Amino acid sequence: QVQLVESGGGLVQAGGSLRLSCAASGRIFGINVMGWYRQAPGKQRELVASITSDGKTNYAESVKGRFTISRENAKNTVYLQMNSLKPEDTAVYYCTAQIGVVLKWNDYWGQGTQVTVSS
Repeated sequence: QVQLVESGGGLVQAGGSLRLSCAASGRIFGINVMGWYRQAPGKQRELVASITSDGKTNYAESVKGRFTISRENAKNTVYLQMNSLKPEDTAVYYCTAQIGVVLKWNDYWGQGTQVTVSS
């Protein structure tokens, strides 16, 4: 069984910072792309940022310059450093990863962590 476990969400004032972590565990052959999505109430889930196994990153326009995605391949962990947070960043944040298990690649999702930014 493969699991993605997120941590680091919470309540913060506008302008503040949070760091999300997501660790993958289980019988993992390899991990390709890892990323973060978010879903605000009444809205569709949207990509926030992603990172490939060799460190190439991609960001939503709304978070460029404020959020930084990184990963530690040895720990099967991806991070999202969120600075200059705005109320519109309030959402449930989900970690996702493309993981190889016994030569078969699947997309896995974490359970989600709430981020609330107060004005």
